[in-house]
Amino acid sequence: MVTVGDNPGRLKSESSFAHLCGVAPIPASSGKTTRHRLHRGGDRRANQALHTGVIVRLRYSDNARSYVQRRTSEGKSMPEIIRCQKRYLAREVFTALRRDYRALTT
Repeated sequence: MVTVGDNPGRLKSESSFAHLCGVAPIPASSGKTTRHRLHRGGDRRANQALHTGVIVRLRYSDNARSYVQRRTSEGKSMPEIIRCQKRYLAREVFTALRRDYRALTT
């Protein structure tokens, strides 16, 4: 919530929130290899909070564990899986923040 600040209306989409938190995927492909990495900019504390949330989910959530098993069978590495999970969690946090902000303003 500190990352969003006093004006959550400035974030128009969940992709802008992901970019602000430093979890927006950036193409980092070379040659025949197609992959993505996370945006290094943004609020590092928000990125750390999302990382902690993902690690807790991977440890305790059955859905997250099945996601890891499915993605590793597809050939993804653990850092790639964590990157995808961070983006997914940022999407969930953004929708929750917008919902709470709308409830407060109406």
